[in-house]
Amino acid sequence: MAESEATAATPVEEESGAIATVRVLLPLPLAEAYDYAVPEGMDLAPGSYVEVPLGRLRRVGVVWGPGSGQVARARLKPVAHRFDLPPLPEVARSFTDRVARYTLSPPGAVLRMTLSSTGALEPPKPITAYRRADLPPEGAKLSAARRRVLAVLADGPPRLPAELAREAGCGAGVIKGMAEAGLLEVVLLPGFDPVPQPDLARPRAVLGETQREAADRLIDAVADGGYSTTLLDGVTGSGKTEVYFEAVAAALAAGRQVLVLLPEIALSAHWLDRFAARFGVRPTEWHSELNSTQRRRNWRAVAFGEARVVVGARSALFLPYPDLGLIVVDEEHESAFKQEDGVVYQARDMAVLRGHLGGFPVVLASATPSLETLANVEAGRYAALELPSRHGTARLPAVSAIDMRRESPPRGRFLSPTLREAVVETLAAGDQAMLFLNRRGYAPLTLCRHCGHRLECPHCTAWLVEHRLAGRLECHHCGHRAPLPKACPSCQAEGSFAACGPGVERIAEEVDATLPEARWQIVASDTFSGPQAIADLTADLDSGAVNLLIGTQILAKGHNFPGLTLVGVVDADLGLAGGDLRAAERTWQLLHQVGGRAGRGEKPGRVLLQSFMPDHPVMQTLVVDDRDGFLASEAEARRSRGLPPYGKLVALIVSGPDRGAVDRVSQDLGRAAPQGDGLMVLGPADAPLAMLRGRHRRRLLLKADRRITVQPLVAEWVSRVQVPGTVRVQVDIDPYSFL
Repeated sequence: MAESEATAATPVEEESGAIATVRVLLPLPLAEAYDYAVPEGMDLAPGSYVEVPLGRLRRVGVVWGPGSGQVARARLKPVAHRFDLPPLPEVARSFTDRVARYTLSPPGAVLRMTLSSTGALEPPKPITAYRRADLPPEGAKLSAARRRVLAVLADGPPRLPAELAREAGCGAGVIKGMAEAGLLEVVLLPGFDPVPQPDLARPRAVLGETQREAADRLIDAVADGGYSTTLLDGVTGSGKTEVYFEAVAAALAAGRQVLVLLPEIALSAHWLDRFAARFGVRPTEWHSELNSTQRRRNWRAVAFGEARVVVGARSALFLPYPDLGLIVVDEEHESAFKQEDGVVYQARDMAVLRGHLGGFPVVLASATPSLETLANVEAGRYAALELPSRHGTARLPAVSAIDMRRESPPRGRFLSPTLREAVVETLAAGDQAMLFLNRRGYAPLTLCRHCGHRLECPHCTAWLVEHRLAGRLECHHCGHRAPLPKACPSCQAEGSFAACGPGVERIAEEVDATLPEARWQIVASDTFSGPQAIADLTADLDSGAVNLLIGTQILAKGHNFPGLTLVGVVDADLGLAGGDLRAAERTWQLLHQVGGRAGRGEKPGRVLLQSFMPDHPVMQTLVVDDRDGFLASEAEARRSRGLPPYGKLVALIVSGPDRGAVDRVSQDLGRAAPQGDGLMVLGPADAPLAMLRGRHRRRLLLKADRRITVQPLVAEWVSRVQVPGTVRVQVDIDPYSFL
């Protein structure tokens, strides 16, 4: 819905002469909106942002529609305040309701993601600046400092007090005194700078024939209007970003807003540079690294339609766009698009829903599409465009597997002789290399050599990971931190702890000891935060200050390091363990993506996979580059067992601080489980993480035929069981995590 349409929405009215009532949805885990009276003279439209009393407090909410009439008018409390903002569009309110129904979440909990910056509802306070007075008082004393201030302001715009004092080389007291003396006049500047607008006249990138054909198809989808979802399926380095930039330009030319979702903020540094090169400005960002001022500014820019292009993490999907006309989900296969806490949702799937409700195109881009997306392509629900080769002269890297059963490194080392020699050769040639291990810290397990005691998190069923560079042990599930104890808590032996297994810090230690020519840098989520860190790393690679990267999955996708010609995967088998139904798919995607960092420049690249299972289908298909073969066999395995995307799963996670209460609720849910053809309930059973953040956890899993609508079944199932306030039952439709 366009902003003009939203602003012109019909006020909520009742019978002539009666005081209007409205339903207001609050951003709280409440199942329904509450009725309020509308004070005389206050015009409210559906979607209006308001402040209402709730108990002794006042809460921000959104008018959801006319009052229900279930509460006597005389008993209703009045709306306290209406914010001067464009109403939340009808399509956004419908999206909130649909997400709530699909995820079995309270609508207010979904609305909370839209109202995540309540400070943005009020306009920013104007900023005080100074300029020279038009009519300065006669006879005013002009010291040397005052003359310098006037000289700074002679030809320039109004200046902020601190800026003016700095440029004039004086103190703040001088500025204040000049204002009191009438030598300076106060100018109130807008609280936020205007949002720079993309320049559509800038030169386009030079596209190859296949790229141009794909771009034209996406442009046509935007021009035709209406909903569609298209998979942009291109190998790493094939120019997918430049292709969908053409669709972005088409949507902007039509006066629509655009949203680009990225799975991780670290991916955005290179993306932001490419966007600025194409459109002359940076887009509006939305992610957890923004400070409160940036969040308020960007939220208002979206709500008023000033932010034409938004790039962000999954939460950006719920911003109050008045005229959204295109969504791009980059790296659509990434599990990071699944929200696991609060409202549990898959942002890729909800983006498709948002496009369907808004009647506009959605583009899903990936070099390793998810089976869910491919199944929708196969069923004809999504269109598909292919980019089968890299852009320009770059070629895909050659992939080889190193059989670690036959080529074991020396004791206490983790790099095979073949991989070590490949790194030496690469660095000697003046090229860059990457060692990939998807494990942060120094070692995943620390145990006592004397008694075998393992250091565990006191709040979770998890081992503590040693972070030697930071000098601490850390739980990667709850964040608990502690120093390494001097003595074993079990047997009191001192100095008996041994680090077991490698993390990236331990690989760096080995590199430091055996590869003196390496100028290495560890890149992991706990050492690199935000786009600027990746931008600085790119600069170090370009300057030669760094020639060897040692990193986790933060390096696996979205980055372009032209000088990188070798990728070595230290433990290629790491993701294949456990009971995750997507383990093979995720491992294949991750290794394919990280291997795709090699050879993106003029020189060819190569990938070496250290594996104790080199005959595993994942390793074999990577070596021979048989993507279609792997996906076909994986799809058939899922189809034969009725697993997603060819069947449905719903997880119920029961948690609480009292183990007995959790067990009782779990057992009651097990006894009340739905039955029928095409249904199977597994559990209750201990979750693999049987305790998380001090809460005991049990799991039940509903397996259903694809044709069954599971939400009503699950809602009725949970309603049959009395759940005490200390116990939480979380519903996860189509779970991605099985911990």
